[in-house]
Amino acid sequence: MILNLDRPWLHRLSLRVALLTRGMTLGVRGVAIDGQGRVCLVRHTYVGGWHLPGGGIDPGESGPAAMAREFREEAEIVVAPEAGLQLHGFFLNPGALRRDHIAVYVVPAFTVTGPKRPDREIAEAGFFPLDALPADTTRATRARLAEIRDGRPPAELW
Repeated sequence: MILNLDRPWLHRLSLRVALLTRGMTLGVRGVAIDGQGRVCLVRHTYVGGWHLPGGGIDPGESGPAAMAREFREEAEIVVAPEAGLQLHGFFLNPGALRRDHIAVYVVPAFTVTGPKRPDREIAEAGFFPLDALPADTTRATRARLAEIRDGRPPAELW
């Protein structure tokens, strides 16, 4: 059966089925703050709220490579090779049957190659001031940004 991922409800269902049938997952999220103090957030087509860009780590892919790929795919962000990515923390997502783990990276230098056009996965991407995030920014996204902004150590749970 071929899933039509142009239907958001079908995409959500396929994600839930995958969550119940697979083992532990590893994912990445990234924090890109521009020179004006604004952070990049994305809004997905299949789940509510604004999130840090990110996604799953593919087999044979490192965390930093996955994050660089996700930045490109979700927000048209290219990580400056000389700057690399800095690991902020590694989190357990207790809401995902305790099998989901997320590495959060901060990108110190990057370029934006153009506006992100909506696609099957990303409805919208944009930069927002840290002190004026969209109202429906997720709790975990707000927590990670507060840790980074305030220089606090990362929590254990997403």
